[in-house]
Amino acid sequence: MQDPIDGVKTMQKLFPGKLYKLSDHNTFISWKCKTCKPLPFTDVNGVEGDQLFPYSEGVATRLLANIDYSNSKGNQFKILAFNHSYYDADGLQTGRFSGGLLGLAKFAKNGNAWEMRSFQPAVAAFGAFSQSPKPKLLQIGEDQYAFTLLHVNGGAGGPFEGYLYIVAGFDGKYQPILEANNYQLTNVSSITWSGSYSVVDDGAKKHFRDIIIKTSGSFSKAAKADDEFEVTPPDEIAAMAKTKKSFNFEIERRFSFKGKSYKLIGNPVVKFSNVK
Repeated sequence: MQDPIDGVKTMQKLFPGKLYKLSDHNTFISWKCKTCKPLPFTDVNGVEGDQLFPYSEGVATRLLANIDYSNSKGNQFKILAFNHSYYDADGLQTGRFSGGLLGLAKFAKNGNAWEMRSFQPAVAAFGAFSQSPKPKLLQIGEDQYAFTLLHVNGGAGGPFEGYLYIVAGFDGKYQPILEANNYQLTNVSSITWSGSYSVVDDGAKKHFRDIIIKTSGSFSKAAKADDEFEVTPPDEIAAMAKTKKSFNFEIERRFSFKGKSYKLIGNPVVKFSNVK
């Protein structure tokens, strides 16, 4: 593709089909592949039943993100991320507990052109209502980049729980290499929390550096009367929630790459404040 690369036109070449431009910036390609062999994929929502891609009744593919970055040698790269869902003539994306299927294409700049280096139409499904969250670039090693996704779902009127996922190239394909629960909680009166992450760059590891995740929140026993659903607090603060009326907390967890994914190492560090 010639520079500057057009995300939608590139998407049309990768997924040939009919382009729809509906209102509210609802642009997608409707396509079918009669010669493709549908293969199973993972939906992190844990949807039961066979999940096969491409969908036999048709696919709606949308441009999800257009990410640029450079390595230490000044080489320029571009990642185009796509969202796949079942085709709908009205451009709707439904299914409360169905994630949007993430696809990735990586390009490298060569002169005035962008050349595709890797293409993985289906990685895994994240999010709700067939809509994947936008991946964000994260450097996890020397010239090694991954993507974070904040996966959020929950029942109508109930708590919305957020998980942090990291997707990276490993074993010849893009795949989730970290899943962290208790990253975000909203839509609850008595307890709420939000997370942040950082990469440990202390020179100890060239690739797959350790990742620290901090979860900060607050608890109020008095507000439990306004909750429609029972919420189970993280194990690290469960005892405090039984004996105290209110408090703020911070939970720090460290993850290290072991084998094929990141694992929690050591014990989480917990700090409390404003305890009453």
